[in-house]
Amino acid sequence: MSAVLEARPERSEFARYRHSLWLLTTRDLKVRYSTSFLGYFWSILDPLVMAAIYWVVFTQIFHRGKVGEEPYIIFLLTALLPWTWFNGVISDATRAFTREAKLIRSTKIPRTIWVSRIVLSKGIEFLVSIPVIAIFVFITFATPDPAKLHWEVALVPIAVILEAALALGVGLIVAPLVVFFRDFERAVKLGLRFLFYASPIVYGLELVPHWLQPYMALNPLSGIFSIYRAAFFPRELNWLDVATSAVLTLVILGIGLLVFRRTIKTVLKEI
Repeated sequence: MSAVLEARPERSEFARYRHSLWLLTTRDLKVRYSTSFLGYFWSILDPLVMAAIYWVVFTQIFHRGKVGEEPYIIFLLTALLPWTWFNGVISDATRAFTREAKLIRSTKIPRTIWVSRIVLSKGIEFLVSIPVIAIFVFITFATPDPAKLHWEVALVPIAVILEAALALGVGLIVAPLVVFFRDFERAVKLGLRFLFYASPIVYGLELVPHWLQPYMALNPLSGIFSIYRAAFFPRELNWLDVATSAVLTLVILGIGLLVFRRTIKTVLKEI
């Protein structure tokens, strides 16, 4: 594998990085689904089950007013699917260096690729899960409040780019720190659990108390999720939150690159 990654030295450094990134990403996807009967459907099964649970809890069991826009299942999925991407990247980043330590040590490609490939592979899974939303949109045509697509759907690529950059930045921080502090992996899991409920996924921002809304804006996922949701629920789009998310994403990405650069030599000695 290492020989393949370092083949064709006549290529530019960027071209070799891109080739190696795609090679590792496709290998991950093939290995993940080659022995699976359901294959790609596993990538959407988890968010679908979670969406079904929250839909039953908030619309069928507890009737405590509106927790989000209608149809609620679309409201849920437009944030739950992006969350699955982010959550998957950060969870896998905790094992980015420990899972294939021998291969990482034996190759000379930039080590950031071991985090970038997770972002890309999980991102591909996210993109291929989007048709699930289309299915539910079609189903809601028979309901009193059918889902309607708005021009804000053109902003979705911005959300994808921001989320990829944010996930990469956090992953570049998490991946090396887990090598030094093994308990950090459990701390990351707890942090992700807290972040799930601290992000507007199962509820809308209008339900957040006014005194808490400025703090919600400090969560970069809030602005990103508002872009995704605006495709069907334009009122969810908050440009202040989006701008805050963009700035915080750039800051986190910069910190991630700095932390990674400062620690990678020691990481290679530890693994």
